[in-house]
Amino acid sequence: MTIEDSVFRGRMPGRAGDLAVEGHGIEPVPESNRYGTPARLFTVWCAPNLTMTGVFTGTVGVSLGLDFWTALVAMVLGTVAGALPAAYLCTWGSRTGTGQLPLARLAFGGGVVLPGVLQWLTSVAWDALIGLFGGEALAQLLGWPFWPGALVVLLLQGVVGVFGYEVLHRLQTVMTFVLGAAFLVIGAKLLTGVPLPVPGTAHGADRAGAFVLTSTVALSLALSWAPYASDFSRYLPRSTSRPRMFWYSLLGMVLSFVWVQTLGLWGAGLFTDQTAAGVHGLLGGGVLGAFGLLAIAAAAVCSNAMNDYSGSLALQAAGLRVPRPLAAAAAAVLGFLLVLWLHAANTTVRFQNLLLFVGYWIPGFVGIVLVDARVRARARRGTPIDVAAEFARPQPWWPACVAFLAAFAAAVPFMNTSLFTGPVAAALHGADLAYYVAFAVSVAVYAPLRWVLRHRSAGAPEPDAAVQGARG
Repeated sequence: MTIEDSVFRGRMPGRAGDLAVEGHGIEPVPESNRYGTPARLFTVWCAPNLTMTGVFTGTVGVSLGLDFWTALVAMVLGTVAGALPAAYLCTWGSRTGTGQLPLARLAFGGGVVLPGVLQWLTSVAWDALIGLFGGEALAQLLGWPFWPGALVVLLLQGVVGVFGYEVLHRLQTVMTFVLGAAFLVIGAKLLTGVPLPVPGTAHGADRAGAFVLTSTVALSLALSWAPYASDFSRYLPRSTSRPRMFWYSLLGMVLSFVWVQTLGLWGAGLFTDQTAAGVHGLLGGGVLGAFGLLAIAAAAVCSNAMNDYSGSLALQAAGLRVPRPLAAAAAAVLGFLLVLWLHAANTTVRFQNLLLFVGYWIPGFVGIVLVDARVRARARRGTPIDVAAEFARPQPWWPACVAFLAAFAAAVPFMNTSLFTGPVAAALHGADLAYYVAFAVSVAVYAPLRWVLRHRSAGAPEPDAAVQGARG
């Protein structure tokens, strides 16, 4: 058995409920191991978003001076804009049997190490963003200091990430109902005991800038799932309905994000740096308060296990020959160190900065893989995708990397964080348009390069079967 066989391939679940450790890495899942229905995509994209991270994000609009209804519209628009590409990319799993970053090797060639490493680092950052609230909740529930609470949360998520695909799906199915009940209780308490936030203080151009920034923060939250998307649909049969996959994924993301962000917006006065304490106080302590804190900790485990799982595939896609379960465990360990840093100072500032920075690279990535997929689809002229054949025709590394870096560079003047505000964002009264600019520039740069490469290679002979097998 070759190194690639032993590291990138391994034991796969063969049916729903097969809960043994998944050793399989980035190699495409064969049709013989495909199973499941598109309905499970709703829960796998709903439960991980029912977290206090979404609630905390919902407070941003009020903190920027918007009134409740204006901030709500901004959040809904941003969430839908971010969830659309993520839900579409999710439909690629059943067609290819391949995770999102592993599939990006088609567009990036050897340059996939760039988005692969970024995705792995992003998964670690999300471990910290979400583990922060889970650790606080568990520590408050048990009367511990923060660090052992965070340690337990990250240990549990690491275990789930190690077990892999089927355990994740089963966990998210159960937790969609458990967490749904918890956030229904929180919502009921807000409705009966907390008034709407006071009218906004931002006016004119400042109000418009705050609207765009609020929308961008919400977009960044939903779009962050795009590089993970097909990781959680790669075991679905090829014959699975793609429209149903899309709508189940989209609804799971949008409904969960809008729900928790609305709660955060409504209770912005409670959910500040001490979000777990705010929930406990809102629910009145006792059994109900304990249930709320336990739900927050469980939500962090559910969401971060997804980060660790996808991070393990990204690390393999970048070329590191590490078994998938070990890579997932490593992400959880580093996430623990980062969550300690995030907790050590101004949580609000560090949270917003990290939330934006971990996502600025994603729009460029999405634009490039969409263009590459479109060009390949035209070349196939309607025939189904053959992943082995496509991997036998990798692209040069430089066009995708040039477009990727150009997209990020073009976005810099439009960024708005407390660490750095670009000149355009400042002129636009804080409006952060970096995500939109990055996507547009990646398409504008990569599409002509990809078109030229396609036509230059149109007359080149196809690689023979032996070469295809060696590369596949």
